Amino acid sequence: MAASYRQVFRWRRLAPWPGVPAAAPPCLLGGALEPCARGLAAAPPGRSCGPPLSAAERGGAAPLESLESLGFSESRTKALLGLRAGLRPGQLLAVVSELLLLGLEPGPVCQVLQRNPGILQLSGQQLKQRADHLRRLGLGGGNLQHMTHCCPDLFTMSQQHIDGLISILKDRCLFTGQQVTEILHSCPRVLQEDPSALEYKFQYAYFRMGIKQRDLVKAKYFQYPMTKIKQRHIFLERLGLYQTPDKKGQTQICNPSLNSVLRVSEAEFLAKTAHSSWEEFEVFKQLLAREELEEGEGQSLSEDEDSDPANADSSADDED
Repeated sequence: MAASYRQVFRWRRLAPWPGVPAAAPPCLLGGALEPCARGLAAAPPGRSCGPPLSAAERGGAAPLESLESLGFSESRTKALLGLRAGLRPGQLLAVVSELLLLGLEPGPVCQVLQRNPGILQLSGQQLKQRADHLRRLGLGGGNLQHMTHCCPDLFTMSQQHIDGLISILKDRCLFTGQQVTEILHSCPRVLQEDPSALEYKFQYAYFRMGIKQRDLVKAKYFQYPMTKIKQRHIFLERLGLYQTPDKKGQTQICNPSLNSVLRVSEAEFLAKTAHSSWEEFEVFKQLLAREELEEGEGQSLSEDEDSDPANADSSADDED
């Protein structure tokens, strides 16, 4: 009987554990009989059971294996490792992990880091803090995923710059918090605009075109460059098809909707809104560009004259 018990507990007669060679002896951990590596490869000869091997011990393969375990293919992993010379694997893993926590898939994560490698200069904690800051602005969940994918520069902008632009939209342009969130979702690159240019774009639509905040948000107005907005609007004005509203917000004609002005192709705009030819519109754009160039030169000339000390001296002499 004693011999049979001894035979049962001889380890080499036990069935092998999955993924562990039959020659690997079990270890007694916490009073229970367990294999040397639970979910890990077998320990090398001369090494007892313990924590996972370090990158140095694993011959530098740890970053490759870690990224692949997160769902990155071998080609994507090598592309990430080659983005910045001298990049520490631990820092790369921290940044990648934070981007995955935002809800991005491995493919979009690679695109984000390739378009803005500067993100790799941030620590995982810094990236988390910036994501938290964007969430406090109302950009949580899918909004943050969308913005990260469309405009990865958000994470390397200063928080002061972002807060300044948000303040302009809320305090100077009088958009509600929900409207600001919708603007940032439909056009994340609005946060890359110069503050004065952003305010001018709003004022042009509000005062010159008579468009209210609600309609600007619906038409995704801030997606469009100022050049395109002015070309189409002024072209319609000179054709007599668009009027600036008076102080009461009234016009003598029915202005076309903002969608029919901006959110259509040039061919559709000319055929259905302007009722004009492509050649006429091209000539107009050239003339408008020349007018704006001359206006800019005139403004710079007047500024130079105002700052000229000789003019100041002559005006003082006239007063005497």
